[in-house]
Amino acid sequence: MAAEPSTVQVVPAKAELESGRNRQGGEAKSNLEAALLPLLPIRTKSNRRFPEMGRKFFVGGNWKCNGTTDQVEKIVKTLNEGQVPPADVVEVVVSPPYVFLTVVKSLLRPEFHVAAQNCWVKKGGAFTGEVSAEMLVNLGVPWVILGHSERRALLGESNEFVGDKVAYALSQGLKVIACVGETLEQREAGSTMEVVAAQTKAIAEKISDWSNVVVAYEPVWAIGTGKVATPAQAQEVHASLRDWLKINVSPEVAESTRIIYGGSVTAANCKELGAQPDVDGFLVGGASLKPEFIDIINAATVKSA
Repeated sequence: MAAEPSTVQVVPAKAELESGRNRQGGEAKSNLEAALLPLLPIRTKSNRRFPEMGRKFFVGGNWKCNGTTDQVEKIVKTLNEGQVPPADVVEVVVSPPYVFLTVVKSLLRPEFHVAAQNCWVKKGGAFTGEVSAEMLVNLGVPWVILGHSERRALLGESNEFVGDKVAYALSQGLKVIACVGETLEQREAGSTMEVVAAQTKAIAEKISDWSNVVVAYEPVWAIGTGKVATPAQAQEVHASLRDWLKINVSPEVAESTRIIYGGSVTAANCKELGAQPDVDGFLVGGASLKPEFIDIINAATVKSA
């Protein structure tokens, strides 16, 4: 019997937001909040709460560097035959390797879409091995994943570089799944929100329209490790990140932007994670290659239960 994913007992991210309360401008703010406020100009001073905008549940499947032609066809067959909620309840996007994008797009059920796993930071040219946003648009690929922790760690992609990539991809008409997340060392040091805010800031400085952006919070320590953030830990960071967007971008963007969770999501834990009020879906790794991905898509129903 497979072992159940383990959880990590780590310093709560919210502890950073609740420690050292002091007065600033008549409102209680934490030391971290006070530090983050100057990072971006606040575009609105309104504190009124906006009504729930009905964020559609989003499930992305990141196949990473996996698959043969036969395996890909079997995965697509499973997806096409699966019973899932209608498209007005859940948006499903799968991200095969570049070489399989066109075949997956041609075979996949019409309400599901495809995403590339990366694209270049500017217009194509003498950049061997890269794929440009223009090429993806030409192929009819609507989505791209940018800023994944594996590219940040293995290929040295900085926050600023990721921000530039997001901005350029959006400018060419792509929709972006923008990844942020902290390492275990950073979480245990109590700097989760500082790290995630800096990653988000680098994107927010470069874009003004968030309507085609999904933010994926993926704690690095939970990716492919079998360890998973508890629902409370995931909710804590998602809520804090939404607060950051409200303060530094706008209340409207904070309410409408989908913030999804990634990191050892499985059929066994998806419903409890998906039930959290600020978890708007998932970016799924290994499980997206298996039949249980259908169960994860069906977790979207917890929002309407």
